[in-house]
Amino acid sequence: MSHIRVMLDYFHPWPNSAGFFVARDRGWYREAGLEVELSVQDPGRGDTLEYLARRQCDFGIFPPNRLLVRRAQGQPLIAVSAVNHRALEAVQTITGRGIERPRDLAGRRLAYNPTPRGRALVRHLVAADGGDPDAVVTVDAGYRELTVDDLESGEADATFGVYWSWDALRGGLPEERRLTWPVDEIGAPRYHSYLLGAHEETVRADPDAVRRFLAATARGFAEAAADQPATLALLERVIPYFPRPLIARSLELVAPTWTDRDGRWGTIAENRMGPYAHWLATQGVLSTADGWRTAYRTDLLPDPALPDAAAVLAARSGA
Repeated sequence: MSHIRVMLDYFHPWPNSAGFFVARDRGWYREAGLEVELSVQDPGRGDTLEYLARRQCDFGIFPPNRLLVRRAQGQPLIAVSAVNHRALEAVQTITGRGIERPRDLAGRRLAYNPTPRGRALVRHLVAADGGDPDAVVTVDAGYRELTVDDLESGEADATFGVYWSWDALRGGLPEERRLTWPVDEIGAPRYHSYLLGAHEETVRADPDAVRRFLAATARGFAEAAADQPATLALLERVIPYFPRPLIARSLELVAPTWTDRDGRWGTIAENRMGPYAHWLATQGVLSTADGWRTAYRTDLLPDPALPDAAAVLAARSGA
């Protein structure tokens, strides 16, 4: 049995990784001849793509912009499937700060990680709503994702980069005090929040193993979405330090992002990758948008595509 190490998308597991845990728990990786280890990155050693570049993991989850930057540098890394079919990031604020829409961030303190891509997207969102992006006061939050409780205590007036399906749910402030705007609803370019990929040599050396891994993973994500009570019980074992209602709500919100409009898992959309690459280039995040077409491949995905989550649940229950 082949050992495969998968680097997840965050500093700790969260419901967006549920499909991997379900596939392993149900024995579907084992049936495919794979022994799968699920791990998280050590930021002191680098992000997931750094691990892949060093061949210290076999597969990893990463944002497309980071992949495109490394591809432009000549690194042989490639995406083989999508994990999310929409952006997970959001702008969040609370009532009483005079912020009722993105343009109101002008003159306010916005906490986020001011990477080149982060700065560009903040400016884009504010300008798209008619605001002055130069007037936004940046609070460098680094890797921290501020909660509504942090905003209430005065650390900032708003935050950017929190996930509407995770970080934005945390904190004790009542729901009626929270204002959360997913970035793809306020003018951001369309993009996959996360892709799943590997080193090109991994794919070249054993494409059959990649196919078996992706088929089992697609099955895991379909099952995770279809049977959320069982998935919640499994997630509680791997992230026991978060409250059950938070995990359950996050799973409910993020599960629909795992499939495209046709109910397929893994498909990487040309109309997301291309325009996003060009937008990154116009913002100076990429030196050129050339080469985005070769940054991914989808021919290793299950064929025919798995049915959607509802169909999986119906079939499993004998309906």
